[in-house]
Amino acid sequence: MTTRLLSRCARLFARCPHARIQAATIHPTEPVGPMSLSWHQLSARNLCQGNELAKMEETPVLYERTELVGLVEKAETPQEVLQLWAEQGSSASDAARCLVQLSLRVTEKGGEGILRDPRFENMLETVNSQVSSVWNGSLVALLRALTMLGLPSDAPLFGSLQNEVLWRIRRLTYRQLTYLVDWVAFQRSRGQENEALTTTVLKQLELRWTELCEPRTISILMSRASFLTPSFMDKLEDKALELAENFNAEDIRRVTFALASQNRRAVPLLRALSYHLNQKPSSELKTPLLLDIAYAYGKLNFHQTHVLQRIAAELLPRLSEMSSFDVTRCAKSLAFLKWLHLPLFEGFAQHYESNSVKYSTLQVCNLLMSFAKLNFQPSKVEEFYPKVHKALEGSFQTLEPFLKMDVVWSLCVLNQALPDHISSVTKPAFQKKLTGGSVGRIENYRLKLLHISAYAQLEPLGVADVPTAVLLPAPQNKAGSITPLQSGIHTALQSLTNSRTQALRTSVKTVYGWKIDGELVVDSENKPIDLENLKAPHLPGGGGPDVLPTGARRIAFVAWEYTNFCLRSKDLLGRFAMQKRQLLLAGFIVVEVPYFEWVDLKSDWQKVAYLKDKLGKAVAEDMAK
Repeated sequence: MTTRLLSRCARLFARCPHARIQAATIHPTEPVGPMSLSWHQLSARNLCQGNELAKMEETPVLYERTELVGLVEKAETPQEVLQLWAEQGSSASDAARCLVQLSLRVTEKGGEGILRDPRFENMLETVNSQVSSVWNGSLVALLRALTMLGLPSDAPLFGSLQNEVLWRIRRLTYRQLTYLVDWVAFQRSRGQENEALTTTVLKQLELRWTELCEPRTISILMSRASFLTPSFMDKLEDKALELAENFNAEDIRRVTFALASQNRRAVPLLRALSYHLNQKPSSELKTPLLLDIAYAYGKLNFHQTHVLQRIAAELLPRLSEMSSFDVTRCAKSLAFLKWLHLPLFEGFAQHYESNSVKYSTLQVCNLLMSFAKLNFQPSKVEEFYPKVHKALEGSFQTLEPFLKMDVVWSLCVLNQALPDHISSVTKPAFQKKLTGGSVGRIENYRLKLLHISAYAQLEPLGVADVPTAVLLPAPQNKAGSITPLQSGIHTALQSLTNSRTQALRTSVKTVYGWKIDGELVVDSENKPIDLENLKAPHLPGGGGPDVLPTGARRIAFVAWEYTNFCLRSKDLLGRFAMQKRQLLLAGFIVVEVPYFEWVDLKSDWQKVAYLKDKLGKAVAEDMAK
């Protein structure tokens, strides 16, 4: 009962300014500051009045701003800060504030020999001897400042400060806890972590999460997501969604980048942040920020067309100021998003043409792969590709095997591969280097080898005897999944051929590495004929013994899914554009069935009529050539 009564009196005493004045009069040697009231605040914390306590500690009355602090904040160089301390410094609180300002000046102006300066050492000794009188905010800031100044982690002051922080951990505001966990994360990255402090501060952050009320605090915490539990991250996302309209552009960048680093695709939060980012003025949208946003969207596969258009509009006038790294990074991010903005990519191509000597081999490779993914061809092909080939001449053979495969495949997509490129990746010795990794990865590169081999066989290279054999083994018993679009085409084709299995092949795997959803052979009147006994050079076994009848045509039905197109476009991605080109060169008449046309067909007879009409138009176009 006595303890409870004293605690209640302490709380009232801490709130009464007249009582504080009286206490100062009775004990004139004891300063009226945050530490003189620390036991009162601890009692308030024991009474579970965390929110009120935070407000009390943020009240300006608890911290007296001295004349020295005002002068130090106006100082321009580290030497001025040290001199002001030597002339007027006395208390540990002033020393802590001077050290914080000193770290800022050293960061701006540089300061060699600061750690050996007697005035600096005097400040450290003052803080170490009176650490209990340092204000909470200065205590946390001091840890960060000393780290920036390069003070060794085994210095006595570091241990004293961390112990003092542990002692006062429940009296720190949520913002101070956030800055503290940011410092702890930095210390962990250097292998200098205090486990007790880390555990305690993370526990306090999670227990007091309802005190979150600032966008800056949320963005800092989310940038340290690797420290936090999944449940706490969920709470942070909810708070971020609640306060999204108060975020500035830098806060949005931090949160978006944090989500990308953890692969957390929080769609409601990303949509809210995208909306508010799009409302920001151009002055806030710096180039590095825009590149980080594009990277995060690409990594999360989050498509927000309005933001992407804004990014393109902001970057276009700044292309001349961007480095080769910025250009390739942006192109790669937009390629991941399957978003082709023609003026921007044309600008990327012109940037390379004007600054090709500044591009490293890896950057040239990334730019090529981005262009190939989106099937983008620069307007000045005759100027762009010679510089690309010249850049690859010296270092092409030294590229990592998988990267070399990707580059050659990209050149095939862009129809710019040379015989030397193809022969370098189809040699048996090179193919053996592609056997590492998962089954899916090996299969992906096996298909790329088939595509490159088909390019050598079908495209007019002008050079014979290019090795095209693919030695990588095909996966055993791997049955591919059938999409609703493909299933619908199979059913409609069966009706079109009156269920004659001898006249139809479905899900055909060709020697070129491409899959045909439906194959027919039609006569001069566009009627399906039996194809089982006909020669089929596109099949692994070569088909039957009979040659194709005079006037007959080989038809390939290909389903184009939503994922086969560029974002918000009817333009095929590079991979599928090459598929269509190679099937045409292999002697097929390609009947394309895009998802956006098929989705409007409701009944079976509509689907059959649609395929019959598409078939007739494709044959007519072929005859007109």
